[in-house]
Amino acid sequence: MDTASPQPSKVSLTTWLVLTVAAIGFLFDTYELLMTPLVLAPALSDLLKLPANHPEVTAWVGRVLWMTALCGGVFGLLGGYLIDQFGRKTVMVASIFLYSFSPVMAGLSTDLTWLIFFRCTTFVGVCVEFVAAVTWLAELFPDKKMKELALGWTQAFASVGGLLVTAVSGGVGYLAAQKMLPPIPGFENPGNWRYTLMTGLLPAIPIALLLPFVPESEVWRERKRSGALRRPSFGELFSPALIRTTLVGTLLSACAYAAAFGTLQVTVTQAVPGLKLERLEEPRKALAELSKQGKAIEAKIKEASEDEKEKLNAEYFGLLKKQGGINKEKVQPVREEVQFLQELGGLLGRVLLALALMAIASRRLILWLFQVPGLVVVPFVWFWVFQQQPEYFAYGVFAAGVMTVAQFSYFGEYLPKVFPVHLRGTGGAFATNVGGRMIGTSAAFLTTNLIAPYAPGANLFEKVAFAAGVTGTAVFAIGLLGSFFLPEPPREEH
Repeated sequence: MDTASPQPSKVSLTTWLVLTVAAIGFLFDTYELLMTPLVLAPALSDLLKLPANHPEVTAWVGRVLWMTALCGGVFGLLGGYLIDQFGRKTVMVASIFLYSFSPVMAGLSTDLTWLIFFRCTTFVGVCVEFVAAVTWLAELFPDKKMKELALGWTQAFASVGGLLVTAVSGGVGYLAAQKMLPPIPGFENPGNWRYTLMTGLLPAIPIALLLPFVPESEVWRERKRSGALRRPSFGELFSPALIRTTLVGTLLSACAYAAAFGTLQVTVTQAVPGLKLERLEEPRKALAELSKQGKAIEAKIKEASEDEKEKLNAEYFGLLKKQGGINKEKVQPVREEVQFLQELGGLLGRVLLALALMAIASRRLILWLFQVPGLVVVPFVWFWVFQQQPEYFAYGVFAAGVMTVAQFSYFGEYLPKVFPVHLRGTGGAFATNVGGRMIGTSAAFLTTNLIAPYAPGANLFEKVAFAAGVTGTAVFAIGLLGSFFLPEPPREEH
């Protein structure tokens, strides 16, 4: 007599809808954030009525990046408290709508203040949504294996967001060149950046349609209904039972974000022109000469009369225009190649993390799979390949992207497991926003302003590249040391 083997249960339609909502949320998290380097300089150029590479525009780019990261971190921390107080699904959906409509309003901005305000609200929505989504997913799937599959694979869509926003930006540019973009009421000649920002509305449409069909976390709702849900408290994160988890999680999250912003992003934006590639040799010399001429004109402007200043300013703007043309035609294509490979590396890293979650029980060992190779790859690529084998540098950035971005998915899966139900949003928000968004992102300033001026190199590009290698090596080493104190998640009993 044959005995039928047990059949695996089918995945329900509700489960697919939950996974779809989470994937959309993670995808557009990255989409909304990576709009910033694509639109910020042209937007500031339009609003300040200055060339995109004018020093004032460059200074405002730095200020806006700092302000958005700070707002995202502070209000993201508050969002974690709201997640525990008012529910995972409720806050997640509210944050998705916030970061969907904010870019549209930013695209309609007519002055600098409103542009900054709506970029800040976009970052707030993204910072809150990430913590809300991972907490929601962790509690919707009581089965350990299904939970890891859901968290690992839906977070992989975050890297797809980076590829998508690049493609959309390119598509907007193509349509603008073909004069196929629709008019925007109130704007005679709207810049491409306005259209790119307005595509940020895309996630609101499917979320609004799917919202009625996805449930709130049953774990949270039952405890809330029965009165067993304790009030969240930031102070409890530093109680004897949780202080180690809080501090180590925050430290390691800061290290992952520091590697991304202080090494990968800084390299793409500021160090790529220093690669000793044949196609960059001529533009690098031309940019150096134009920069030298620009500094000479700046010195003359300080001592010139009012009548002379007008002529010198026109000459200065002409030099900036030439620099912008060289950057756009000769340097930007190389930057885009490096950025594309970095995004592909990040996508592969998230996929490898999802596979590791299925096969390896120890969370500390999974983290080491990315930290240890990263500690070898980063110094090798930034200290040797950049100078000696520049034609392979982009592939090195790909490998570093694998090791760095995988850690974002790692903490998205890890943090909801190590805090109790009433503190999952608060604890996850503290580690991610204080550690990652507020401390980790400041590594870009560390690299460019504190290390690069003292780094070896024939020019500023080489100095920044060396400094990026120092930052990346340091934070990977700190992260590896910190991982020895990382608590394993307790056995879950929902």
